[in-house]
Amino acid sequence: MKHPFSDEFLQELPLILAGPILQHTESDAVTVWIALKRPCEVVLQVYDTANRGELITNLLFEGRRRTFALGKFLHIVAVTAESAGSHLLSSDRIYAYDLQFIESSTQQQTLATALCSRRFPAVNISYFDHQKPTFALPPTDLQDLRIVHGSCRKPHGDGFDALPILDCLIESAANQPNKRPHQLFLTGDQIYGDDVADPLLWVSSQLGDALLGWEEQLPVTQYTAADPSYYTPKQLLPGHRADIATHQAGFTAGLHNKTAKVSSHLLSLGEYYASYILSWSPACWPSSIPQGHEVMHGHRVSRRWDKEVRDMQQFIHTLWKVRRALANVPMYSIFDDHDVSDDWNLNQAWCLRVLGQPLGRRTVQNALLAYAVFQAWGNTPQQFAAGQPGEKLLQAAADWSASGGMNGAVENAIARYLGMPPLNPSTNLPEFVQYDAVLVLDRAPEALTWHYTIRSFCHEVIVLDTRTWRGYPADQKPIAPPMLLSPPAFSQQLSQPLEQVNHKPKGRSQLQATFVIAPTNLFGLEVIDWIHHWHLKRDKVYGVDVGDAWNINYEALAQFLTTLFEQRRQVIVLSGDIHYSSVVRLTYTKKSFGSEKKSILVQLTASAFKNEEKITEIIHTRLKQWLLPEKNRQWIGWKNPPYMLEISSRKAYRESLAHRPPEWHGLMEWVHRKITKTAEFGTNVSWLMTAEQHAKNLKWELFQYFTFWKLPWFQDGREVVGLNNLALVHFEIDNNNSSKVIQDLYWFSTWYPIEIVYSRFESELSHSKLTT
Repeated sequence: MKHPFSDEFLQELPLILAGPILQHTESDAVTVWIALKRPCEVVLQVYDTANRGELITNLLFEGRRRTFALGKFLHIVAVTAESAGSHLLSSDRIYAYDLQFIESSTQQQTLATALCSRRFPAVNISYFDHQKPTFALPPTDLQDLRIVHGSCRKPHGDGFDALPILDCLIESAANQPNKRPHQLFLTGDQIYGDDVADPLLWVSSQLGDALLGWEEQLPVTQYTAADPSYYTPKQLLPGHRADIATHQAGFTAGLHNKTAKVSSHLLSLGEYYASYILSWSPACWPSSIPQGHEVMHGHRVSRRWDKEVRDMQQFIHTLWKVRRALANVPMYSIFDDHDVSDDWNLNQAWCLRVLGQPLGRRTVQNALLAYAVFQAWGNTPQQFAAGQPGEKLLQAAADWSASGGMNGAVENAIARYLGMPPLNPSTNLPEFVQYDAVLVLDRAPEALTWHYTIRSFCHEVIVLDTRTWRGYPADQKPIAPPMLLSPPAFSQQLSQPLEQVNHKPKGRSQLQATFVIAPTNLFGLEVIDWIHHWHLKRDKVYGVDVGDAWNINYEALAQFLTTLFEQRRQVIVLSGDIHYSSVVRLTYTKKSFGSEKKSILVQLTASAFKNEEKITEIIHTRLKQWLLPEKNRQWIGWKNPPYMLEISSRKAYRESLAHRPPEWHGLMEWVHRKITKTAEFGTNVSWLMTAEQHAKNLKWELFQYFTFWKLPWFQDGREVVGLNNLALVHFEIDNNNSSKVIQDLYWFSTWYPIEIVYSRFESELSHSKLTT
């Protein structure tokens, strides 16, 4: 079979492999991330505009930076343009930016030429005739704020990719600075290290090696002298990695007869790099992928391969819209487990099992390095400035590539900057540090931090890292559910940002809203809680993520709530992970000296961009509310020590009072969906389907009335959206200063002709509604 990524293929690629992606953007600085196939100095210029974005006017900011050579054909940079004086960007204007690529004193390219190649003769990443990407900063008034969020995007997942809907949202309001989306938050599982389609691994593995220019030697444990000490990615074929991923790397996604989840697990650095590029840009996808019978042996696996190829072709078909959208709205992100592997750092047992294996440790390090380069750099560019740990990591990554992955000292330096725990020299197991009654993975002082806080004109967003700072109970089984934030994590990630309430950056108005991004849910469907507790009692924690939900560890959840409400009266939590979307509201009543103070937390969940499942398709419908409706739930809690107890009846409440009077009371209510409506841009979806998918839909359109479960009345469930979706968050404030937070969930209709529709959830969020 002909190698798809030959020298000829690489030479025909455009200079820009992925991007530009607009990232950390504030009034005094703008950062743009980009991946190139050749080294360049990249110049970023930010311009003012006139006529509502139609005309480019004054140059405002300029910045430049050289790329880092992460591979022979992979050169990446996040370049920041900063204010040189007192001028700041304002919230009521549209700004544009441009890029120049200087390869030598005599050779440079514009953004327009760097995007194009013979295979891609015309690439459009703008909504205006001037062909420049644009953006608008968040407004000064909360009611004008538009935030988009979502999670879980698997290229071969069922259903249409919902992320391209973001392009529609921007396009419909591109010339309106207070109407177009202002920020995008990706809350986890931007790529999947596990549960990878066989043909996707086939592409990722070969593309990764081609971009690097070398083959990684993946270390494995030798049980006999005849055993190999390493494998290269090409030796570990798609569909044949289950044994090595489970037993040599220690990953748990394939346990309990789920070997398909790890049969094409990503392992090498090149594979993780390639997965990001393939998720964000169409440029590096091969023009064709072989059929199953050409690659796989066996009828069943060949058919599965062909189905996955069709799913991926549908994914690729709309990537141009994803690419344009990511160039035109500031994107922020945080990892969840699948960005590395399912169950990543789930409990102490997982850490010992995986990080104590040479291949497991190398794979986690590869995944984290890819995350640092492709996501974290743009989230926190200040950590990657000259002389900072991030820049040292980038240089170490370049040195690692230059050595062909053979420099042990550089590998150790990368581990330190990524926060990988050191190994105990006696046991070769990861080191932990004890804080109070929990164990926390040890990390070097110079390690990067993955959490961060964004502050804008009217709101703040506190982004939590609930994966690498967990607190594992020291006096319980290694599989015991952890604190998702350990004591030092609570202090650094939550308490300290919240205490900066009086911090008011120059040119910014008073804080009007606090968002907290928690990749996994605080509260979920009650049946899921039952399942988690049932499995926990039987010590079966893998496969159902026992320990990832906040409410499986009441001590940590109680501390989270009390920490929040000591500093804020209103909190909006953005979450993902669970492949359905919903809104719940918690009314928190603190009792003190005979008085009560009420606070409100609203959890907005958005999942998945592309990973709907049969069970989520069912709970999306009216069937869920008929058979298993969600009920209000109540908790009482205490601060010292933090704990909370669910009260399921009046008798249980009276019995709890007899032991210790509660210090607070929490009432959780499910916010119901309103009637589904068609989006203003929802009827024009000619861009959505491949020709093959379009022909298939025409055939089924004639029979849709025989499939009643796909019709609008049945799809109008009450509690959740279980189809692939994207969330737009905004606010309504009336004349009495009474406010609502609104989450519009956009999804593709199941009926014909296909439309983009949305389900609205509204929750009160107003001081006027609270009693003190």
